[in-house]
Amino acid sequence: MLPTRLLLYPLGVLLLLGGALPDALARIKLTTLPVRERVALQLDHAQVALVEEERLVPLVQGRNQVDFSWANTRIDPDSLVLRILDTPDGAEPRAQVLSVSYPPHENALVWTVAARTAGTARMRISYILGGLNKSFHYRALADHAERTLVLSQYLQISNSAQEAFASAAIQAEVGPRLERPLGLNETKELRLNQFAAVPVRKTYTSDPLRFGYLDRDQDKLNVPMHYVIRNAGAPLGREALPEGKARIFQDDGQGGSAFLGEDRGAFTAPDDELKLYLGLARDIVVRRSVERSERQRIAGNLYRYDVTLKYEIENFKDSPATLDLVESVRHIRDSLYGAVERDPEWQLGAGSLRDPDPQHSDADQLLFHITLPPRTAAGTAVKQIHTLRLSLNNEW
Repeated sequence: MLPTRLLLYPLGVLLLLGGALPDALARIKLTTLPVRERVALQLDHAQVALVEEERLVPLVQGRNQVDFSWANTRIDPDSLVLRILDTPDGAEPRAQVLSVSYPPHENALVWTVAARTAGTARMRISYILGGLNKSFHYRALADHAERTLVLSQYLQISNSAQEAFASAAIQAEVGPRLERPLGLNETKELRLNQFAAVPVRKTYTSDPLRFGYLDRDQDKLNVPMHYVIRNAGAPLGREALPEGKARIFQDDGQGGSAFLGEDRGAFTAPDDELKLYLGLARDIVVRRSVERSERQRIAGNLYRYDVTLKYEIENFKDSPATLDLVESVRHIRDSLYGAVERDPEWQLGAGSLRDPDPQHSDADQLLFHITLPPRTAAGTAVKQIHTLRLSLNNEW
C-alpha cells in the first residue's frame, strides 16, 4: 500500500506531508489543513517581512516528506527554513530534517523529515515574504503654551503579498509586539506608542545658506519655525524614532486643536533632536546686509578681506522669542568674492556677535542665540541691530 500524503496550506502555500513515493508517481495534493498555532511577522525591512509560522504536524515513524509549494506569493525560496521544535534540552530529537530537494519547474521544495516514533511534532517554517510595505508616521499635539506635546507614533502596513493573515504577532524594529489580523490587500494602521508631556522647544532660525531670502530686494531673510524634541529621558529615549511623516497640531485653548502643518521627521537616535517644520514666521523680521567689505594686500597675491554683516531684527510677537542666527563663513566668502575650493581662514572681529554656540558651531558654521523682547504695549517692535565682523586671511 502506498503511503498517504497530506497537503497543508500555510499562509496560502501548500505543505504536503507523507512518505517517499516513486519518482514516476505524480505528486498527490490533498487539502486537509492542520491548525495553525502561531504566525509572527518581523518588519525590520521597509518592504519585506520575516514570516514565522508554527503548526502541529502528524508524522509517521520513519521518513516523511514535507512538500512546500507556492504560487502568486512573493516568497524568497532561498530563505525557507524548517525547524522541529519541542525537543527538551539535552534530549535526542524525536524528528529531524535529513535533506531538502527542489522539484524541477515548480515553485516548491521538499524536506525529508525522519521521525523516531509516530506522533505530532511542532514545526516552525520561516521565510522572507515580499509585498509587506511598512512606514511610520507621527501625530504631534502641542499644548496651548507650546511647552509640551503629546507625540503619537503609528505603524502603517500595506499588504500586497497575495496572502492573508487571520492573526499575526506583528513586530517592527521599534515599539511593542501587537497581535492583529492583516487581510488580503489591506492597509492597516497601528498605534505603537503615545508619549505624553514631552518637552518641546519652539525655534526661529535665520540661515541664509539653507533657507534663503523672503525678499531679496529688501534684504529680508526667511525665518522658519520648528518644534524641537529631544529623544531623551522619560518618556522618550528608550528607542530610536524612525523616519516618518508627522502631522502637527496645537491646542487652541477652546477644547479643540488647530492644524499647524506637516513635515517629514528624520531618523532620530536616542539623545538626538527631532525637528518638525511649522512654516515661516511672519512676526519676526530679519534684514541682513553687507555693511563693509574691504581688501588689504598681505604679500604677493595674498589678501585679507574684512567683512561686516549687519542684522536688523524685529519681534512683533506679544511674547519674547529666541532667534537662532546661523552663518556659513564659506558661504559669506564665496558669495562676496567668488567660490573657490579652499577652506577659508578666518577670525571674528569686534562685532556685537562674538560668542557662537560652542556645541553647534564649527570651523565653518557659526550659531548665535539672540533674545528678542516682545512688542511694546503700543504694538511696535523693538528693533535690534547686530553686527558680525570677520577677517578672511590668505585669500587670492
